Amino acid sequence: MTEQDSPETQPTESAPEMQATPESPESPETPETPETPETPEAPAPEPTPEPAAETTPAEEPASESDPAPADPPAEPKPATRPSPRAVGSPPDGNWWWGTGRRKAAVARVRIKPGKGDFVVNKKPYNEFFTGERDQNDLMKVLNVTNTTGTVDVFVNVRGGGFTGQAGAIILGLARALNRYDGSLEPILRDNNFLTRDPRKVERKKPGQPGARRRFQFSKR
Repeated sequence: MTEQDSPETQPTESAPEMQATPESPESPETPETPETPETPEAPAPEPTPEPAAETTPAEEPASESDPAPADPPAEPKPATRPSPRAVGSPPDGNWWWGTGRRKAAVARVRIKPGKGDFVVNKKPYNEFFTGERDQNDLMKVLNVTNTTGTVDVFVNVRGGGFTGQAGAIILGLARALNRYDGSLEPILRDNNFLTRDPRKVERKKPGQPGARRRFQFSKR
């Protein structure tokens, strides 16, 4: 037997050695974060009930038990006053007279049934009195007594100014209408047409420029 054939000299195939892989160092464990305690949830606010829309009486549905609204009462129509008529006959047979005074003016008024002419000192009243206030005051007597257009008025007036003359005519016309139809007296009284206005301009006093006005006092 040769050296080659001896088992000792024959190389034996050895299994490849298992190379152990070096173990990787374990990574340090990260500390766990402490859990935060859960805060109790706040209760949700309760929804506030919306206020009910106010309904006007017209919007509220009428219930069957409610009675139907009654219609408003109709306004009474003003009663038309009949035109005054002459009571009896005038003393002179033609005219009813009335005398009026105001301040320094004197008016003699005469009336009779007619078409509504109004003449003052032989002129139409709206030409003799150019002021609208005086014209309205004169016609107010006829409008209140409902004699506009049914009597003719003729006036003779003298003295004073336009305001005094207009006031004198109003008083004289009211007195003539009262004699023409006695039923007009309450209306004339209520409107103060039969009341004499006693107001007059106060006279001037001696030693001063007017009724109340004084001269300026000078100490030196």
